[in-house]
Amino acid sequence: MRVTKYVITSPESDILPSDIAMHIYGSKRDVHVKETCFGVIINGEEDEINDLVREIRAMDPNGIFIKDRGFPPGDPRRCRGHRGGGPRPGFFMLECESKMLPMISRALEAESKNAPMPEAATEKMPVSMERLVEIIKDEFA
Repeated sequence: MRVTKYVITSPESDILPSDIAMHIYGSKRDVHVKETCFGVIINGEEDEINDLVREIRAMDPNGIFIKDRGFPPGDPRRCRGHRGGGPRPGFFMLECESKMLPMISRALEAESKNAPMPEAATEKMPVSMERLVEIIKDEFA
């Protein structure tokens, strides 16, 4: 079965999408590769893609992320060239997710070093109505 996956690099990773693409080309695997601003899209047989994903993640285990994609590159249902331009559906979600990747990378790095995680925030109590009125009066007085 053919599958398509995004290989997304954290903005803080030293690995560039072009590095990943070059690695894939060098592997001489029978996959379709499309470089994007976030990483690469790869399409091919499931076993081959899964092996390739393991190799790619080894390049930067905490800075490279994999996400399934429902459509292969160039699919007319998603391709901007066939739809008349504009951002493809899902672009803005991917953009939003990529902004969180540096924090996730740092957390994974801390976990891999067995560094102590920050203490959990103490449970907050709701503000009383009287205190809320005081805050509002102070703000607008």
